[in-house]
Amino acid sequence: MHPTPGLSAVAGLRVGHFTDSRRPTGCTVVLAPAGAVGGVDVRGAAPGTRETDLLSPLNAVEHVHAVLLAGGSAFGLDAAGGVMRWLEERGIGYPVGPHRVPIVPAAILFDLSVGDGRIRPDAAAGYAACEAASDAPCAEGNVGAGAGALVGKLFGLERAMRGGFGHASVTVAGITVGAWVAVNALGDAVDPRSGRVLAGARTADGLELLDSTQALLRGELPQSMQPGAATTIGVVGTDAVLTKAQANKLAQTAHDGLARSISPVHTQSDGDTVFALATGASGLVAHPTLLGTMAAESVARAVVRAIEAATGWGPYPAARDLGLPA
Repeated sequence: MHPTPGLSAVAGLRVGHFTDSRRPTGCTVVLAPAGAVGGVDVRGAAPGTRETDLLSPLNAVEHVHAVLLAGGSAFGLDAAGGVMRWLEERGIGYPVGPHRVPIVPAAILFDLSVGDGRIRPDAAAGYAACEAASDAPCAEGNVGAGAGALVGKLFGLERAMRGGFGHASVTVAGITVGAWVAVNALGDAVDPRSGRVLAGARTADGLELLDSTQALLRGELPQSMQPGAATTIGVVGTDAVLTKAQANKLAQTAHDGLARSISPVHTQSDGDTVFALATGASGLVAHPTLLGTMAAESVARAVVRAIEAATGWGPYPAARDLGLPA
């Protein structure tokens, strides 16, 4: 198993960001112009999603043409309309008589508290992300859907730090699984190997990391947070051949990567959602346990990369700003 450049290394997928210059927000699109078998798993208690029901193996549509990840809370779902328009202009979509209806599932995260919350991704933003999409490695850090991301909100926004966007992938026996994750968690981001907190809630003086999990176990009470005030969202992609049921299982197993790298995770204030896309471009079939392991590993690595690439903004420092050991 070895690292590869990221989700863009998955044959049949292209990735693009739109980052708003007016405040930290944006969106990211993963395009599958030839179609990909899709799946999804929603673990957080406060999700904001679009077109997830059709990904059920019980439902008819077999392929999706893009997945959108966006900031802007529920308003950000508007950006999916721009993705649909971009695909329709190119004749890409589910055939319905003379029409083509692009299938574009989406998920959003809450970033309205970072800058002017009246600014959020719209259809033009989704279209711009498609225009920027390529199969080259894309930017990480505070870009696209991760532009306004924060972590460590459990003890109040004033003690939070910057989250961000990261991607990673692994290849085994000719099959690649990649992950692309916007990290905007109520909990802390942690090193999946050592368990050390990388970024998250800070102490009251803002100079050190608190360790939210240990603080909770000591009996410290978290600040009351509204449902949906956080949320980590992502996509795992593979060039393996999968059915819809298998794609849904891959998305489910990919959440293990979040559990390894975010603590606490899947809370009442998070809408954690992971999509899966299988292009089948390799023509290969892999053992489900292998694919699930690859997906979880990619997701965990992507979370770490998002934190490492993040930069400070206003009252929210990045991990690099605290001068902690790498």
